[in-house]
Amino acid sequence: MRLFAIRDYRHLFGAQVIALFGTGLTTVALGLLAYDLAGPQAGMVLGTALTIKMVMYVVIAPLAAAYVDRLPRRTLLVLLDVVRGAVVLALPLVTEVWHIYVLIGLLQAASAAFTPTFQAVIPDIVTDESAYTRALSASQVASTMESLLSPVLAAVALTFMSFDRLFLGTSAGFLLSALLVLSARVPDARPSAHTKAWDKAAAGIRTFLRTPRLRGVMALNLVVAAAGAIVVVNTVNHVRDELGGSQSDVALMLAAAGTGTLLAALALPRVLDRIAARTVMMTGAGVLVGGTAAALTLTAADLATWTGTAVVWAVIGIGMALVITPTGKVLRASVARHEIPEAFAAQFSLSHLAWLITYPIAGWLGTSAGFTLAWSVLAVLAGAGAVAAHLLWPRGTGRPAVTPALHAPAKDDRSALTKAA
Repeated sequence: MRLFAIRDYRHLFGAQVIALFGTGLTTVALGLLAYDLAGPQAGMVLGTALTIKMVMYVVIAPLAAAYVDRLPRRTLLVLLDVVRGAVVLALPLVTEVWHIYVLIGLLQAASAAFTPTFQAVIPDIVTDESAYTRALSASQVASTMESLLSPVLAAVALTFMSFDRLFLGTSAGFLLSALLVLSARVPDARPSAHTKAWDKAAAGIRTFLRTPRLRGVMALNLVVAAAGAIVVVNTVNHVRDELGGSQSDVALMLAAAGTGTLLAALALPRVLDRIAARTVMMTGAGVLVGGTAAALTLTAADLATWTGTAVVWAVIGIGMALVITPTGKVLRASVARHEIPEAFAAQFSLSHLAWLITYPIAGWLGTSAGFTLAWSVLAVLAGAGAVAAHLLWPRGTGRPAVTPALHAPAKDDRSALTKAA
């Protein structure tokens, strides 16, 4: 079955992509808004705003996944898009820093509820098993491409307009996403097998905790977040204050990291056909540890240049792709088919929990004590995560990834279990 021949999926996927890019452009514009309001304190403001985002994702996403089968899903998705569009439209009007925090809390609460609701809809629309697997991969590719293209689009847009106009465009994007959802047939959910909301919310996390390779993925989430926080939180102050750049330069430096992500993502499909996912992801962890160490060297030795920063940012982008891109394959190969949605929901929450740790370090510590100390802490976290991943995820393609008594993959999943180990 051709995935994009399914009309309802096509419309919903379009809504997801537009919403993703809306969120990405909002993140770039938010950093510039924080600099406009707070100047040298922008890192602290942005770090706080992104910490609020992570709190909402970690707390609300699993609860939304637990209760989504009790609500009319199309109405909920449309309402969440409308809320996000209204909040983004209000952001250019703020005059105080606390206004940002309130609006970001509302925006990210809506986004945290949107993602698990969208994920829960897909298996009801895409009923063919192979097509459903491709749908999961398509969502992951869309997220990866957003991290690349949003800064590039923002850089182009900022050559023609001020950053506050970006908010207007992203608000319109959320409304377009709502229209696409309205145009699709979205069935209401069937009752969950879990009678209690928390049972469903916690099921995927329990799977992670009892599965060796997924415990390794949890550790790798910390490596990604430690390196990524440097790029996401500190780029605006690093470019504007230390390099003397403009708004467009901020977006272009973010695009350098995205370019590294794209180059790695394009090469990975062929690489993963020949090399085990564990090897690729552990290599990515090593690249990220090296990237954080290089960033630390730039600031500690006062060696920051445009070229040097762009190269380091690109290296971090490559490392993030090496870890993130194979994650979906590892998740699918590590659990039984009926556990796939819960595993993806758990990864969503656990990965954001890692960012919840690193965003405040980059934002608050980076502003109050300087980049050198903040990036030293993040480099230590990246190294600790990489070591933990090696210890938690045993080497050896012959070793089963899950305990047979706890997981019973379908017969045709067993080869995948061996290949992905």
